[in-house]
Amino acid sequence: MICPSCNLESRYFPSEVAIHFPGLDGLDKPVVCVFPKISICVGCGRAEFVVPEPERKVLKDGKLVEGAVARVA
Repeated sequence: MICPSCNLESRYFPSEVAIHFPGLDGLDKPVVCVFPKISICVGCGRAEFVVPEPERKVLKDGKLVEGAVARVA
């Protein structure tokens, strides 16, 4: 895959990402965990991944959703 930022090669890597809501209010909201393949450009470091739908719903509403990989801290 070619990087849209610098036109050099991007490579895919397996990953684990924990997404936290910002600020003090975020302490009471779920931590969302995703395990995507991340596309990382070997030239500029740009990274991209897709968040699955159940986890996107948690990020949108700030509430746990059935089927999402998330937990309240």
